[in-house]
Amino acid sequence: MLHIIWYIIIGFIAGFIAEHVMHFRTGHLLLTTILGIIGSIVGGLIARLFSKPAEGAPFHPAGLILSIIGAIIVVFIGRLVGILS
Repeated sequence: MLHIIWYIIIGFIAGFIAEHVMHFRTGHLLLTTILGIIGSIVGGLIARLFSKPAEGAPFHPAGLILSIIGAIIVVFIGRLVGILS
């Protein structure tokens, strides 16, 4: 249960920082958190390119830095495609 709370906290922090870096405001706490969680998944996929996750783990833990980078990539691609304005 605590790892879910940790994902939410890291997701919010990553989403908040990515919003400020990209000058993009969702204006909603939940959307910022979801942006950060999706960014964390993208960051985990990037981390998987450079190192293998622990044996039996389905995902690679991204950490805060890669979560922020992933969230920035999500905002960039969202703006490029036109989903995020």
